Amino acid sequence: MSGPGRIPSVPGMTTTPTRRAVLRWGAAAAALVVVPSAGLAGFVWADAGRGNVGTLRFRNRLPIPPQLDASTGAALTLRSGESGLLPGRSTPTWGANGAILGPTLRARRGARVSVAVTNRLPETTSLHWHGMHLPAVADGGPHQPIAPGATWRPTWTVEQRAATLWYHPHLHRTTARHVYRGVAGLFLVDDEYSDTLPHDYGVDDVPLIVQDRNVTRDGRLDEANLGFGGLATTGLLGDTILVNGGYDPYVDVVTRRVRFRLVNGSNARVYSFGFADHRAVTLVATDAGWLETPVRCTRLRLSPGERAEIVVEFEPGERVVLRSWPPELGGNVLTQRLAGGDDTFDVVQVRAAATLRPSPAVPERLTTGVRRPAITVAEPFRLELGEFHLNGAVLEHGRIDRRVAPGSVERWEIRNPGQNVHNVHVHGASFHLLDRDGAAPPETERGEKDTVFVPADSTVTLAVRYGTHVDARTPYMYHCHLLAHEDAGMMGQYVVVGSGGVAPAHRHGE
Repeated sequence: MSGPGRIPSVPGMTTTPTRRAVLRWGAAAAALVVVPSAGLAGFVWADAGRGNVGTLRFRNRLPIPPQLDASTGAALTLRSGESGLLPGRSTPTWGANGAILGPTLRARRGARVSVAVTNRLPETTSLHWHGMHLPAVADGGPHQPIAPGATWRPTWTVEQRAATLWYHPHLHRTTARHVYRGVAGLFLVDDEYSDTLPHDYGVDDVPLIVQDRNVTRDGRLDEANLGFGGLATTGLLGDTILVNGGYDPYVDVVTRRVRFRLVNGSNARVYSFGFADHRAVTLVATDAGWLETPVRCTRLRLSPGERAEIVVEFEPGERVVLRSWPPELGGNVLTQRLAGGDDTFDVVQVRAAATLRPSPAVPERLTTGVRRPAITVAEPFRLELGEFHLNGAVLEHGRIDRRVAPGSVERWEIRNPGQNVHNVHVHGASFHLLDRDGAAPPETERGEKDTVFVPADSTVTLAVRYGTHVDARTPYMYHCHLLAHEDAGMMGQYVVVGSGGVAPAHRHGE
């Protein structure tokens, strides 16, 4: 049976990886630790490298998703369609209110929002509001399935500051496939500070949802390695880059300064964003909102699920390309190669008008009150990232892994001892990065976040602040946001219990 707070049974779905899958993944992981034979190494090396630099012509105008005001009641219909991704080919895709991706939802802090999500897809799915602080029953994870033909109607009050959030499916075992087919979109939160930066949506405030795909010769999305194929222990890495669902894009700009909202919407690929001419950009926000003071940088690493907002200055008439440079992934040289660490991709060309309207400078102080909170829980939570498990266990639907107090701040010590790359996303909470391998984090990672990259053979420490919505029966998730890892069960569940103390152990749904 299904109901509030219960994950449904899905035909063919298991709660643990099969023995064959474990053996295959184990062999692949082992291959990342020791260098294989010269012949195999050469094949793997040649097969792993990807890039598109010099192949694009920037022939297509960047699609800008339409906006919907979620505070007046928004409707999303998930459906299948056809997209002209590559020249001369029609590609079957999924989307929300369209053939691929979905509209940008928007609401101000303090607003009461409602969204009617109707599933016209041929499969059960869900829709998770990634980064939103809201009650667990409205979170849209695997506990809120939407059957074909059904409508889910979550409502909540926006209780957080301005931020670039996003939505995507989150049903266990099918997340990678449903996101890959195209169901995703932005959810922008505004507050009293929002208008101090460029804010004309689609003009000087431009969303960039970056995703990689593989497309077959007949135009279909290649799903062959959505899980794990050969030595690809990250899941699928594509060689076709889409931005806002569009291929080979350019964007016209007419103002001196432009805010770009970067979203890594890929299944597994890690990007290192920076311009081809190495110009400095101004980082103004990370996952959960604005920094107190802006940071100048030339590279910005984002793993799947992470977001950032940058302000970029342009000269009249110039053309420059936003590129993803080879990201630093940790581990050995084979890890770096197989996980996409040697890949370089052009993302979008920016074309500045011959005359640019002036823009105000970025303020020296953007907002207040976002510094790291004090730890309130004495005992840290230690999380070890294994090969597709957390602390030695994969997700069990009926098991509650953790119980936390509302509004508490906890120290998380996350260790990745292996040669695979991972990251960690926490639902219903946000955090500050305290250190990487004992050293202070880079300035680009000192803002408030909800997703953190954990390179191979590394340790990160967080200060995690939980939300205040008490529900001892309906859990939030924490998990790796490399979607193949997530679907393999690399997830845990926690509940927020009342101030009366920690709830007794129970099976979820009892």
